[in-house]
Amino acid sequence: MSDRIYLDHAATTPILPEAREAMAEACARWANPSSPHAEGRAAKAALEEARGRIRAALGWRHELILTSGATEAATLALSRTKMGRRAVSAVEHDSVRRAAPDATVIPVDCEGAADLTAIPERALVAIQTANSETGLVQAFDGVGAAIRERGGLWLADAAQTAAKLPLPDADLIIVSAHKLGGPPGVGALLVKDLATLAPMGGQEKGYRGGTENLPGTIGFAAALEARESREHLAGLRRRLDEGVRTAGGQIVAEHAPRLAEIASYRLPGLAAAAQLIELDMAGIAVSAGSACSSGTLKPSIVLTAMGWSEEEAREVIRVSLAPQTTAAEVQHFLEVWAQLAARRRAA
Repeated sequence: MSDRIYLDHAATTPILPEAREAMAEACARWANPSSPHAEGRAAKAALEEARGRIRAALGWRHELILTSGATEAATLALSRTKMGRRAVSAVEHDSVRRAAPDATVIPVDCEGAADLTAIPERALVAIQTANSETGLVQAFDGVGAAIRERGGLWLADAAQTAAKLPLPDADLIIVSAHKLGGPPGVGALLVKDLATLAPMGGQEKGYRGGTENLPGTIGFAAALEARESREHLAGLRRRLDEGVRTAGGQIVAEHAPRLAEIASYRLPGLAAAAQLIELDMAGIAVSAGSACSSGTLKPSIVLTAMGWSEEEAREVIRVSLAPQTTAAEVQHFLEVWAQLAARRRAA
C-alpha cells in the first residue's frame, strides 16, 4: 500500500523508526518493573529513565503517571480527582464525555471555543487544548485563568497538541504516544499535584494498577525525541483551505485559531460516507470526525455543538497531516476532492 496517501494522522500516525528500534531493543528486557529481584530492578531503572525522558521532552516538571493511553488517562483523572464536581466542554473527545456522563456541559461558540463564563465553581473542568475534529485551539491562558478564578482544577486533553504546542498550565494533562509517532497502547496523565488524586493501590506510586508497559514507554520517549519539524504544515494547511474554498467547499472553524495538522471540510450535498469511499478508492485515507465516532452513522457531536445542522454535519470530512506529509500528497487530495465537488454540482 506504499502508493496510498495517508491523511488521517489525527486518528493515529505511523510509529517512527526510532521508536520501533527502541521498542525492539526494550523487548529483550522481559522482567516486571515492579519485581524486587535484579532483573526487575533493571527494568524499573529503564522505566524511570524513559519516564524522565518523556517529562524532559514535554517540558513537564511535575508528576507523570503512565497509562495505556489517553482514554485511561481521562478516566483516571475524572474518576479519581478529589474535586467533587465535574464539567466538560461540549466538544470534548468521546472518551472524556463517557468518563463523566453526569458532568455539567460547558457550551461553545460557532467556532468551537468554550464559553468561559459558563465554567462552574469548584469543579474539575475538562477543556481540551485542541479539537481532534476541527483543529480549533482553545485560548490556554484564558481557560486556565477562568478555572482558577472559580477555584477549580483544569484537566486538559492535549492528545492532539503534545510535542506540537507548549503544554498548557493545567493541573492534569492527557497525552498519548500514538498521536505523535509512538506506539499505541501507552500514554500518560501529567499531574501537577498528586494530592489532588485519590490513590487506588498498585503501580505508579499507587495511582494506577497493572504491569507497566516498558517497551511502549521506551518507544514513547524515543518518539518524542525524534519528532521532526512541523513548520511547513501551516503552509500545507493553507493550501488545503484555498483548494477546498476554490472547489466550493466550506472550511469548518475557518476564522478560528487552528492546529496546522487538522482541518475539516464540508462538501455541500455529498455525504461524508460517500466522500470517504470515493477518496479511499482513489488511494487516499481521510476520516469523518474522530476515530472513535467515525464508524457510527450519528452526526458529529462536535459540529452540532457548534451550531451545525445534522445534515450539514454529515457532509464534513477531516484531513489531518503529519511532518512527513508532502505538498504533492496535498495537491493530489485536492484534485480528487475537486472532481467530487464538480460531479456533485453537475448532478
